[in-house]
Amino acid sequence: MTRSLSLKQDNPIGAKRRFNKDYVWAYLFISAPIVGFMIFGFIPLSYSVYISFTKFDGFNAPDLNGLENYRLLFQDPLIWKTTVNTFYAALGIPIGMVISLGIAIALNQKIAGINFFRTAFFLPTISSVVALTLLWKWVFNSDFGILNQLLGYAGIQGPAWLNEENWAMPAMIIQGVWGGLGFNMVLYLAALQGVPATLYEAAEMDGASKWQRFRYITVAGISPTTFFILVTAIIGALQDFVRFRIMTGGGPNFSTMTSVYYLFENAFRYMNMGFASAMAWVLGIVIMIITLINFLMSKRWVHYE
Repeated sequence: MTRSLSLKQDNPIGAKRRFNKDYVWAYLFISAPIVGFMIFGFIPLSYSVYISFTKFDGFNAPDLNGLENYRLLFQDPLIWKTTVNTFYAALGIPIGMVISLGIAIALNQKIAGINFFRTAFFLPTISSVVALTLLWKWVFNSDFGILNQLLGYAGIQGPAWLNEENWAMPAMIIQGVWGGLGFNMVLYLAALQGVPATLYEAAEMDGASKWQRFRYITVAGISPTTFFILVTAIIGALQDFVRFRIMTGGGPNFSTMTSVYYLFENAFRYMNMGFASAMAWVLGIVIMIITLINFLMSKRWVHYE
């Protein structure tokens, strides 16, 4: 019996077959995502690089024009306006993060019915973006919107939110902040529950005030989550499109047209695919640079221990 086991263990052919079989199964498991990425990711991305150096309308064969699309890109005044609009809309990110953290702290208390409020705040996150956007379009309606009606009860004449250049983007920022509260709140709530209670007890015994405990324990303890929310929120804000198209259509007078919205218009309305591809790659590079800067700066304020 011992000799038989020894022969099986010393059999290099059987071990090689098992080794090859394991590799076959491994390659089969990883082939699906690799093939999917090649078909739906790498090949389209590579083709878009080529298209960005051509004049292409989506119907006729691409015509190489070198760097003409990129030259026109930096000479188009509407590009700069939409870029400013995009970063203007992104100003809602820190506002939303602060409010989300405040809600998470409130919902981290052990009181009756807390699960109901957690669900209520998170519910918009899993709801249809289109439905919620249409709801907010009604809220901001200047004639019969609920927001202006509430302001009217307080004796304030509400503006035509989505029809005035000065108020359209603030309205979009308000809607964007509200839309991101639920997701960020859940992340912050999980992070708060991961901060050791012993740190608060030790700080309280040492005479630390509530503000000091919040600043040096809470903020530091949830800094990895804050960093994650910041990076993903910036990436999402620089690609924001759907709600602007539904609520304002980029108006009035292009005051709410974002970079991705202008990209969409060039690609599928004006059929200027080459110019739109150049826009997409410049935007992608800008997002990568901002993300890299965030990662480099995070070493100063993100604490993982």
